[in-house]
Amino acid sequence: MIYYFSGTGNSKWIAEEMARRTEDECKSLSGEKTLRSIEDEVLGLVFPIYAWGVPEVVLDFIKTIQGKPSYTYAIATCGEEAGYAMKSLQKKLPLDACYTVVMPNNYVVGSNLEPEDSIRKKITKAKEDLFHMADEVKNRRKVVKVEEGTFPLLKSTLIHFGFNLAARTTKPFYVTDACISCGQCARDCPAEAIEMREGKPVYVKNKCYMCTSCINKCPVEAIQYGKGTEKRGRYQFRDLTL
Repeated sequence: MIYYFSGTGNSKWIAEEMARRTEDECKSLSGEKTLRSIEDEVLGLVFPIYAWGVPEVVLDFIKTIQGKPSYTYAIATCGEEAGYAMKSLQKKLPLDACYTVVMPNNYVVGSNLEPEDSIRKKITKAKEDLFHMADEVKNRRKVVKVEEGTFPLLKSTLIHFGFNLAARTTKPFYVTDACISCGQCARDCPAEAIEMREGKPVYVKNKCYMCTSCINKCPVEAIQYGKGTEKRGRYQFRDLTL
């Protein structure tokens, strides 16, 4: 089984492609809180890198795993590099193989989106990478293909700590009058940080995973994060496959 965590679809697509190519199944790990046995199974994890670290929701999911799989691999999607995220994950879940795949930027709360040609080039390259990854997984090979980048220790410790401490705040989120009360943001929020009150979304937790699902998936772009996102585009992987 392949378990994935995905905010805007990058990691979900990787998981679905790997499942198809390895004749496996995949499912979202969000909300999976009951203990599960993986004894003698093939276990795949697919997730995005957040500030050169593993998302909290993925680490919480690992705590629910029991038993020893026959083969374990992890694929991390990232903008460019992963730092020591995979090494950190290895301490909690031994991996037979691990990979990073460069995917389009979706972090609209911090930067503009990439040009469409850049997005498509990354996806084309990712498809090539998936071909080789699927072959290695099917043959149970022990592989490490991780782009750690420069100063990985600094980024995966100090900067990642700062991200968890301060950059996951929901306080800058706000909803404009364009909101149509569809409730999608609340339904999709993996951190359960949003509730619908009187037909409008309200951020009821001070922190979230910062997966950007709410701001990117809003059908009328009614969700903003400070003033920086007002003139930025929105990203979902499905938009590229229509």
